[in-house]
Amino acid sequence: MLVELFAVMAPVFIGASLGFLWVRLGHPYPVEFVTKLVFNIGTPALILASLSGAEVDAGSFGLTMLGTLLVLTTMGLASFLVAPLLGKPWRVVISPMMYPNTGNMGLPVVLYAFGSAGFAFGIAVMVTVSLVQFTFGTVMASQGNPLRTLARTPTVYAIVIALAILLTDTDLPLWLDNTLELISGFTVPLMLITLGVSLASIQVKSLRSGVGFSLIRTLAAATLAYLVGWLLGLPPLAHGILVLQMSMPIAVFNYLFAQRAGREPAYVASLVFCSTLLAFLYLPLLLALLKGLLPSG
Repeated sequence: MLVELFAVMAPVFIGASLGFLWVRLGHPYPVEFVTKLVFNIGTPALILASLSGAEVDAGSFGLTMLGTLLVLTTMGLASFLVAPLLGKPWRVVISPMMYPNTGNMGLPVVLYAFGSAGFAFGIAVMVTVSLVQFTFGTVMASQGNPLRTLARTPTVYAIVIALAILLTDTDLPLWLDNTLELISGFTVPLMLITLGVSLASIQVKSLRSGVGFSLIRTLAAATLAYLVGWLLGLPPLAHGILVLQMSMPIAVFNYLFAQRAGREPAYVASLVFCSTLLAFLYLPLLLALLKGLLPSG
């Protein structure tokens, strides 16, 4: 079991470390360009390549998206209780409470731990989190029209096409399938390297508050995800992926939104940094529990 868990976490840790060390050694890294490349080309290709060949029914996929939405909503409401305990405004706390790193870190962990079957459900969670973050999160940060942002997000169209493929049981032409497979190949490695680059660029001010918040958020999210999955009657694999994805560390995008909105970005940076480091300690334990209960890919 330890060897298997190491095989899951090692690529994630090494990939992020490459990005971290690259920046620390003084090499340039075009974060904005890579981020646009990953989210506008790589992620849509990854979604289509993964879901077009996945053996997952649309009903379970939709239930997983609904479960994710319920967990996000409940975590958002819980922030109104957590904020006074931390002595922080709810506008500062709500985004870190709601949005875990289901993309850069979540998708690689799900892929290496549960294979293609689990990866499809991991995408369902990631897409839902992204849609909520770039609508509600955009409104919270006062960044223009959220509907326009959605309309200009290729991931939205990719998930609609992928769901249509699932519902109609359509096979993609071989040339298109091969093309998507090739293009999607750079997505996960770049996600991990960019995660490391982002962590290297964050200035941490308070480790103690970051660790405390991270523990509270992780326990709350995992518990809520388990309860929501049970109430919805999710299939075991989808249920486990929901728990795993919602337990991911705080997304780097929360720091970017806080920075643009001027809502204590230094504090949010500490939350992102501490929660990501803690994830390398608690994720192997969570994976050991889940892999003992769920089928692997």
